[in-house]
Amino acid sequence: MASRLLWASRAASYLRISVFHRGFSSVLKDLKYADSHEWVKVEGNSAIVGITDHAQDHLGDVVYVELPEVGAPVEQGSGFGAVESVKATSDINSPVSGKILEVNEELSSSPGLVNSSPYEKGWIIKVEVSDSGELKNLMEADQYSKFCEEEDAKH
Repeated sequence: MASRLLWASRAASYLRISVFHRGFSSVLKDLKYADSHEWVKVEGNSAIVGITDHAQDHLGDVVYVELPEVGAPVEQGSGFGAVESVKATSDINSPVSGKILEVNEELSSSPGLVNSSPYEKGWIIKVEVSDSGELKNLMEADQYSKFCEEEDAKH
């Protein structure tokens, strides 16, 4: 009996450590990050936007994503949609200014892609960037990781 408890204690300890590190291990190096927890991947004069793994982890299971209209303008730091989860509804802000070229229609029927694949299949919009100079206002991966650690320490 004692050996089972020891094993369970070690397993629980290991799982806590794994879960803690998981939140920070999925910050991708080739992206830029906003302090409102959106990421952007710039490809030429267009950009792909989504919410970070850190954000989706704090939201819990996403059940609905409010998508904007293609062609609509977006401004850096302004809202363009929302993510509704079992815990809360959160606005999605654009990390760049421009015009929406495409929305991820797959999220209408599979909003959980934001949870399972936040940086790939769970992207939200593609934007034609109007001011690439705005990218300097965003964080690099290492800055964003530190930002998340400090933010979580406050809570």
